[in-house]
Order: sequence, then C-alpha cells, then structure tokens
Amino acid sequence: MVIGVPREIKPGEQRVAATPAGVHALVEAGHPVMVEQGAGAGSGFRDDEYGKVGARLAAVDEIWSAAELILKVKEPIEDEYSRFRRGQILFTYLHLAAAPTLTAALRRAEVIAIAYETVQRPDGSLPLLTPMSEVAGRLAVLEGAHYLGKAYGGRGVLLAGVPGVPPGNVVILGGGTVGVNAARMAVGLGADVSLLDINLDRLRVIDEMFRGRLVTLASNAFNIEGALLRADLLVGAVLVAGVRAPRLVTRAMVERMKEGAVIVDVAVDQGGCIETIRPTTVFEPTYRVGGVVHYGVANMPALVPRTSTFALTNATLPYVRELAAKGPAAVAREGSPLAKGINVWGRHVVHPAIAESVGEAVMPLATVAG
Repeated sequence: MVIGVPREIKPGEQRVAATPAGVHALVEAGHPVMVEQGAGAGSGFRDDEYGKVGARLAAVDEIWSAAELILKVKEPIEDEYSRFRRGQILFTYLHLAAAPTLTAALRRAEVIAIAYETVQRPDGSLPLLTPMSEVAGRLAVLEGAHYLGKAYGGRGVLLAGVPGVPPGNVVILGGGTVGVNAARMAVGLGADVSLLDINLDRLRVIDEMFRGRLVTLASNAFNIEGALLRADLLVGAVLVAGVRAPRLVTRAMVERMKEGAVIVDVAVDQGGCIETIRPTTVFEPTYRVGGVVHYGVANMPALVPRTSTFALTNATLPYVRELAAKGPAAVAREGSPLAKGINVWGRHVVHPAIAESVGEAVMPLATVAG
C-alpha cells in the first residue's frame, strides 16, 4: 500500500505523523512511503533522514493524489478538503463529534476515515489517544501555571507556594489519562489538588495511587461548583470516546470563580466540558470571560513536537502496519481494534457515537465493509 505523510498545516502544529524509524519499519514491510518535503522539520527530523530509510520526498500535491493511505496527526483543515479522493484511507486524529463540517466533507469525497482517538481494544482502552493524553495532561498544568502569572492576566499565584505562603489550588475534572497526568504534575509542583470523577471505583484507584497527596471528590454539580470557588487553576479532562464532551461547568459557575483564575480545557477538541471555552491556537492561546483566563489550545502536544511525535509513532506504528498489510475491509471483518476507529466509510457515518453527535443515521460497518 502506498503511504503518504504530508506536512501538518494546522496553525502552530509542528508534529509529524511518522518518525524516520517508523518510516523505516513501513518500508521494510514492503510499503512505498512518500513524505512531504519539510514535514518533519518542526519535530527536528531532516528530509535526508527520511530519504536514508527509503522514503521518497515529494510535494504535497503528489502525496495526496498518489497515496492510498494518508497518515496525519491532526484533522484536515478546510484548505485540505479539496485534496480528498474517493476510496482514500485517512488515518489521523479527527474528533468528528465536534466537527460536522469536516464529517460532511469526508462523506462527500467518499473517504475511509479512521480516527486515532476511537481505535479501541476489547478492554475499552484507547491506545492511540493515550500518548497524547499523557502529554496534554502534563502540559495543562505547566501552561496553566504559566498563565497564572500576573503579566499574562492571571492571579499572580505560584502553584508551588513558598514556606509561609499556601500553594495554589488546582481542580481537575476527570480521572482518566489526562486527569491523572495533570494530577501528577500538579502534585509534583506541590499544589493543593482536587480531582473529581463520576466513577467511584476510579476515584479509589486514584486515591491509592497518590496516597493522600490529593483530594478525590464525586463529580456532581454541587461538588464541582464548590471546588471552582477555591480554584486558581481548573483543568478540564473529561472524555467520552467519540462523543462531544459533556458540559459540566456553566457560564454562571465561571463567573463566580476568582478574578484571574485560569481554565485549561483539554477536552476543547471534543467541544469542551466548560461552557465558555472555545478553540484557540498556540499563537493566541488565551482569552478572558468574566475575569477568568481561558486556555483553549486544541493541539497542545504541538508545543513539544519532538516528544509528541516519538510518543505518537510508538503507539500508531503497529496499527499502521496492520492497516497497510490487510486493508480496511479485512480489519473491519476481523474485529481488529482498528474497526472501532473507522468513523466514516464512503458516504456513510459508521461509528454510532459520531453519527449521534452530528445528527446523522448510522450505517453498520459490516454493511459497507462487506
């Protein structure tokens, strides 16, 4: 299968979908690989590194027109919609639950669109979402701590505190991969940390994991509102696979938060769990609502592209090799974890959660995959 790796053009995006080592593995498996010139530069990979492992460097037009399988990091933006080809396989983060326009464009072009974030193992784990969630969770606290600085509109609070001065208060909504990694960073800094989740069994695991160094709370409107009144930094870390994030924090709650508090909503690419959040870019990351600083960068791992690209390729490569060797119909029939990743097949939305989120009828995958 001919595989294409274009350069990412989403504003501020510096990651690339495959490292030279990943390309080497695909070439060794017998797949021709085309990499757009300069695609790896943002992550510190030179064109000649790709050339030495067997990739053919090509212009973007040739990659999109010739590749059977396109590997990307972020969802295509509008400038890329015209490049879609009928029957082409697109494998990337998509987050279609919050992107009806992209969903419609994929259907019009009759693309087979497979989302990293909905590839799911039998145990329910999301192996291709996990590495970027780990990065984003850790960055959420680092970025939040930065924007708490008075020069950036924040309260002027040092999360770690100093002797004789209490630490800052961090509230984390969600106890999944993002939430736990945010908690690790916040606890490590010495902050006063509270984490809320609806799953009491998960809270027991987290309580044991941190051995009393944070407070766990059952997530409900009363507890959320009480926690927000204390928060210097709020991290939104709520995920339901393939579904728009539930809105847990209303505008009225935000307006009651401390002046200069900071919100970092990692769920923004799924619509966000805070009513007042909207997507921002790494170039203009923040805005204020009701005196509260909002950070809505939807591709936060792009801030550390080299780390993120290595982590992403480590996770995606086995699935890319499987997809390239067998094709999408076979992985669908065999019940591979990749099958849950298929969101759109031709003109049909085949992932039930995506279909519900964008208001379309779902077509069973078995029907279209044959």
